[in-house]
Amino acid sequence: MNNYEKLGFDKWFQDRIEKSKLNEFQIARIVSVNRNSFIVSDGINDIYAELTGKFIFNSASSMEFPTVGDWVYVQIFNDDSLAIIHDIFPRKSLLKRKTSGKIIEYQLIAANIDTAIIMQSLNDNFNLRRLERYLVIINESNITPVIFLSKSDLISIDEIDKKKNDIYKIAPNIQIEAFSNNSIKDIELIKDYFIPSRTYCLIGSSGVGKTTLLNNLIQNELYKTQPIREKDGRGKHTTTRRELIVIENSAMVIDNPGMRELGIISMDAGLDETFNEIVELSNKCHFKDCSHTVENDCAVIKAVELGKISKERYNNFMKVYKESKYYEMSYYEKKQKDKKFGKMKHTYIKNKKGFSNLDREVDD
Repeated sequence: MNNYEKLGFDKWFQDRIEKSKLNEFQIARIVSVNRNSFIVSDGINDIYAELTGKFIFNSASSMEFPTVGDWVYVQIFNDDSLAIIHDIFPRKSLLKRKTSGKIIEYQLIAANIDTAIIMQSLNDNFNLRRLERYLVIINESNITPVIFLSKSDLISIDEIDKKKNDIYKIAPNIQIEAFSNNSIKDIELIKDYFIPSRTYCLIGSSGVGKTTLLNNLIQNELYKTQPIREKDGRGKHTTTRRELIVIENSAMVIDNPGMRELGIISMDAGLDETFNEIVELSNKCHFKDCSHTVENDCAVIKAVELGKISKERYNNFMKVYKESKYYEMSYYEKKQKDKKFGKMKHTYIKNKKGFSNLDREVDD
């Protein structure tokens, strides 16, 4: 196995190499993102990297910029101390969400993930509705989800089993592991989930124990942890950047800052997969364009009334569905405006060049 393969460069990527580019560029993987700079790895060295001006100018949206986990074509200079990123490989998967706040744009979380691990703690952080949102984002990218429930030492076995059963009701086939970061035995069981040369992504709120788990996996206190606030049980952001870490058995884990907002844009496949029983019932509604709110003979509403679907799950589905469609419409309206502005800018530059040539002819 060569150095690229150790970093996850499997046959899927090998089949997508543009061989003509290898005359000028090398292949590397982005292992860290920090605002406008990156760290890339060629399997041996970690190298500071920047984008070319042309790359930045030609990128129309955040989706076209590299993120942690991406494979890229680079030129390396200054005795392996500087890399210039020229292009991105096709992505096997892309984990993304809406940016926090009022801006309607995608925020990239990580690329080329094999398994996304949703972490919730078994104390006040446990929330089925938030879990459904994570599942929508993960299922949209066709990534395998796994759930880790931390702080199992804080509640009884019966309470743990009840919370697991609540999850199985909404995701029957998902893998769930309850554990304590304070238990050596539990950590050894958790390690079995990580396969060498495969890429995992840890996602969850601040304070659920992601950083502590990562320290346990690499068997070193490389990353700082923060105490939980007593007044609301929330954690402080320990991780401040997205970073790919190779753990003891050569599996790769991408750590992420805690997420408090999980905005969703245009995620039909993720909604269908996460709320599959509601989607299947919607096909039995009397009206094809049923809104599942006030219509007679709505199969979804009837299932809620009969208790086959919980009101909480139904309400969350409707909320996430409406949010996804609203942001989708707003996003594409913004894209159309950006496209028109781009054409105006191109015309302005073209005309400016024409006037400059005319001025020179007059001067002559």
